[in-house]
Amino acid sequence: MKLAACFLGLALPVSLALAGGAAKGKPGDVAKGKAIFEQCAVCHNANSTEKKMGPGLKGLFNKPKLASGKKVTDETVLARINTGGDGMPAYKDILTDAERNDLLAYLKTL
Repeated sequence: MKLAACFLGLALPVSLALAGGAAKGKPGDVAKGKAIFEQCAVCHNANSTEKKMGPGLKGLFNKPKLASGKKVTDETVLARINTGGDGMPAYKDILTDAERNDLLAYLKTL
């Protein structure tokens, strides 16, 4: 699946109840998530915090807060992926629940 652009900033404070979330309780596949993220690499560094078009995501889940000030959690990151914003498209209708779980699993390894 080609992704036009990837998430930018990971800072939108939208709840999963409003945004639609990944399948609850089902772990993602890191390898599949890495493959999905390859399209995001146009805008985001995976191995650096250096900004491209969007922020570098290395250590994302080790940070205490997103740019929005929200705590870094599965829910806040998935909300950003689902709804987009600040130049990033929404992926709620592009990625399946399984693909979002896979992407989240990969982001946790950065």
